[in-house]
Amino acid sequence: MNFYNETSLACSKLITNAYSTSFSMGIKAFDKALHEPIYAIYGFVRYADEIVDTFHDYDKQALITRFKADTFQAIEEGISLNPVLQSFQWVVNNYQIEPEFITAFFDSMEMDLYKTKFTQQEYETYIYGSAEVIGLMCLRVFCADNRADFDVLAPFAKRLGSAFQKINFLRDIASDFEERGRVYFPDVRFEAFSEVEKQAIEQDIAREFADGLEGIKNLPEGCKKGVYLAYVYYTQLFEKIKQTPASVLRTTRIRVSDAKKIWLMAQSLVKVKFNTL
Repeated sequence: MNFYNETSLACSKLITNAYSTSFSMGIKAFDKALHEPIYAIYGFVRYADEIVDTFHDYDKQALITRFKADTFQAIEEGISLNPVLQSFQWVVNNYQIEPEFITAFFDSMEMDLYKTKFTQQEYETYIYGSAEVIGLMCLRVFCADNRADFDVLAPFAKRLGSAFQKINFLRDIASDFEERGRVYFPDVRFEAFSEVEKQAIEQDIAREFADGLEGIKNLPEGCKKGVYLAYVYYTQLFEKIKQTPASVLRTTRIRVSDAKKIWLMAQSLVKVKFNTL
C-alpha cells in the first residue's frame, strides 16, 4: 500500500511538472513535507479542468459527473484505483479539507460546460469555485492542525487565488474566446474589449494582490517562500499584461520566460530569507 501511495503521488507530481513550470518551481520552494500534498491538489484540479477544456470528442458532462462521483467515493472509502484520485483522497482525509470546497470546485468546472457569458454573480461564483477554494485547500495543508491560523489567513488566500485567476483570464482571453467562445468578465464583449474595461479589471486585481501579499507575510515559514514565489511570478505576468494594449491581448498570449522565472526565484528567496517582502 505504501508503494501504491508513493507511485500515485509521483503521478500527481508528474502532472504538475508537465502542466505548470511556475507552480512546479513554487512547490520546490516549500518545505519538503509540503511537496506531496500540494502536488496531489494540483494534479486533481488540473485533470478536472482538462476534462471540461479539451475533451472535445467526448461527452464532457458525463465524464466530469463520473469524475466527481469517483472523487467523493474515493474520499469516503479512503482508496481509489485512479492514482490522481488516490493522491487527492489522501490529502483530503489527512488534512481534513472541507467537502464544500470540492463541491464548489466541481460547480465551477461544470459552469465551463455551458456558460460562455457571465453575470457579476456568476463571475464571483465561478472564481470562488475555480480559484479561491484551491487556495483554501492549500491553506489547510499549510496550517495543518492549526485551525486558528487557517481562519485568520483564509480571506487573504481567497483574495490571492482570485487575483491569480483574473490574471489567467486576461492572459487567456483570446484562447478562451476563440477555442471555447467564453468571456469570463461580466459585460465585456471580446470584439470590443477596451482599454477602459481592461484598466478596471487591472485595478481590481491590484487591490486583491495587495491583500494577498499581506497574507503571505503571515504564512507559516514552511510555505511562505513558495507562495511568495508564485505571487512574484504572477506579479511579473501582470506587469507585462498591464503594458500590453487590449487590442494586442485579443490576439496574443502573454507569458514570462523560464529564464526570467529562474531570476525571479533567486530574488524572491533572498527577500524571504531576509524578511523584506
